[in-house]
Amino acid sequence: MAEPRAYLDYNASAPLLPAARVAVVAALDAANPSSVHAEGRAARRLIEDARRDVAALVNAKPDHVVFTSGATEAAVTLLSPDWRMGRAALRMAHLYVSKAEHPCLLNGGRFTPEKISRIGVTSDGIVDLGALALALAGHDKAAGLPLIAIHAANNETGVIQPIGEIATIVKAAGGVLVVDAVQAAGRFPIDMSVPYADYLILSSHKIGGPKGVGAIVAASDLMMPAPLVTGGGQEKGHRGGTENLAAIAGFGAAAREALIALGGIAAVRQRRDVIEAIVTELVPDAEIFGKRVERLANTTFFAIPGAKAETAQIAFDLAGIALSAGSACSSGKVGPSHVLKAMGCGEDGGALRVSIGAATTAEDVERFRKALAGIAARRAARERAA
Repeated sequence: MAEPRAYLDYNASAPLLPAARVAVVAALDAANPSSVHAEGRAARRLIEDARRDVAALVNAKPDHVVFTSGATEAAVTLLSPDWRMGRAALRMAHLYVSKAEHPCLLNGGRFTPEKISRIGVTSDGIVDLGALALALAGHDKAAGLPLIAIHAANNETGVIQPIGEIATIVKAAGGVLVVDAVQAAGRFPIDMSVPYADYLILSSHKIGGPKGVGAIVAASDLMMPAPLVTGGGQEKGHRGGTENLAAIAGFGAAAREALIALGGIAAVRQRRDVIEAIVTELVPDAEIFGKRVERLANTTFFAIPGAKAETAQIAFDLAGIALSAGSACSSGKVGPSHVLKAMGCGEDGGALRVSIGAATTAEDVERFRKALAGIAARRAARERAA
């Protein structure tokens, strides 16, 4: 009988939580939540319950949560030059993003290329705060407001950005801050009740909910971007179309579980540290990226000198280990990491990402050890033969 596989790719998608599965199945037979009859009102209650649960995860107001089909739709909705404040039109003149962003931010949403500036990051993957401040100081305020979009935590390295400092710079420049909290939510506390971001982007399947649903969370209801999806006025007119009720219900259940799971982050970090100790032991010259700064407790991103990450990923897969070579957000495409390039690390052989969760076991870690030991042994044999 084959050994069970070890899933170490939570940053690509966390396993569906039992509570989320139950919520999805229970909502499949629900009526249209826009209907006014009793069945429709019951369906609407499921959505509003989920809205409260998602808001609670980041300590926001429930009526400031807008459900979308996922984080990418949320990003493209927010990254728009056209906004409204009440009935008045509002213009975002220019978009500023870091060079290490997820593609859904890096590509600029609805901004044209000449209206996008990409800010560098340090060798540790932290946004260059001086460069950001300088870019915003040169912004033409007469043309409209600056819009800044930054991830709270990088999906590849796990490096956590100093959002408080970034927010201070943005506010001083009169800008609007969008924070991609897809990897951060449920992995460290986020509190929208204190100055943090103007808008958050969340994704259900990163916290153990179903795929195909995400959310925009606003700090206030003063202004919102022009809708990307128009239609019947659902989500207060911010996102048209009948809501994906089953997925939203699952998202809410996952958010409840994620809020509780924040208490177990120390145990996840301890297991991650064991994995990094194994990497250092078996591959002493391995480079662990972002290790000098604050990172997500569940993530390690490392390179084996002289070994291609894609080849090593295949070897791990054959050994029963699921992990990523870089991120897993481009339809299965494996290529050079733009994050490492932004950090000035070059693109030699890429890097491997191990991302874990509360359900990761000591047995999973031992399987990782055995697989890496095999890869290290084959690498040593090639070097001796060379």
